[in-house]
Amino acid sequence: MGHSKTEKAKTHKRIVAIASKRFREEGLAGVGIADLMKEAGLTVGGFYKHFDSRDDLVAEAVGSALGAWKRQVDAAASGGPHVTYESLVDDYLSEAHRDQPGTGCPVVALAGDIARSDRRTRAVVTREIRDSIALLATLIRGTNEEDKGTARSQAILTYCALVGAIDVARAVSDQQLSREILKTVAQLLKNPLREATSATSER
Repeated sequence: MGHSKTEKAKTHKRIVAIASKRFREEGLAGVGIADLMKEAGLTVGGFYKHFDSRDDLVAEAVGSALGAWKRQVDAAASGGPHVTYESLVDDYLSEAHRDQPGTGCPVVALAGDIARSDRRTRAVVTREIRDSIALLATLIRGTNEEDKGTARSQAILTYCALVGAIDVARAVSDQQLSREILKTVAQLLKNPLREATSATSER
């Protein structure tokens, strides 16, 4: 019995991993259960041994792809690379992230689909976005509690700019423009006052 449960858990995890990657690459509506199960080496009938519905798989697959920033923070606490506002911006707005949606942020890959998803999936993503904004605000504010409100506003702007920039950079067919979008948004997010002052002086 123990061996059977262990194998079932491994199979379940494999299905979720495959679905998570494929959903981010092709969208929630672009991937069928039959294709996912075939890729996992299983039959369609076996799907319902692991999930009650397609919505259950979507929620779990999307949820499994979230939390990248939290994992970085946890790793830093254990002696890994230090996490800063600048490092998060640079990592997110990298060409590697742009070019690998299957392993990247599910929010940017699936925002439109998630907005039309069931309440469970939207709740999972809402928690992730809330946590991401809180982390950004903390990094922006540092130890200055007086700047709490301003830092949160900047964090919300930053998060939306990050998601939007990757989305647009993926959409355009001009690679030079795509790189310019990533670079420009990264610079403006990391140096908002300096860039704003420079832009004003050039007018």
